Amino acid sequence: MAKEPSIEEAVARAQRGLDERIAVIRTLAETRQNLADVHARRAARIAQVERETAAEVAEAERADTVEYDRAITAGWTAAELRKIGFGEPDKKARVRKRAAAAKPKLAPAVAADDSATNVAESQEEQLSA
Repeated sequence: MAKEPSIEEAVARAQRGLDERIAVIRTLAETRQNLADVHARRAARIAQVERETAAEVAEAERADTVEYDRAITAGWTAAELRKIGFGEPDKKARVRKRAAAAKPKLAPAVAADDSATNVAESQEEQLSA
């Protein structure tokens, strides 16, 4: 029969096995953290490029809209421009609507006086008739 290992030998063997397994987990954890860091840097770079180019795109869209409007002002119709191959701009110029003129509100005392006047006029019309 084979000689059984001592307690210390058994624990040492088990510890070496665990150390090897833990080393693999440590490497996996480091690799996963590196992957997360790469994704975060990528997202930050994409966001930066989008911020940088947003102004360029907006300016190009404004220029396109201005030139399209100039073509319309020069006498071209939207249908003619479409036939040539120039559809309406993706971003049309926003036209600000004028605010409706506010109607002046009569003070309550004035409104009451007007009502009394209207009633009196109505009574006079009935008496005249």
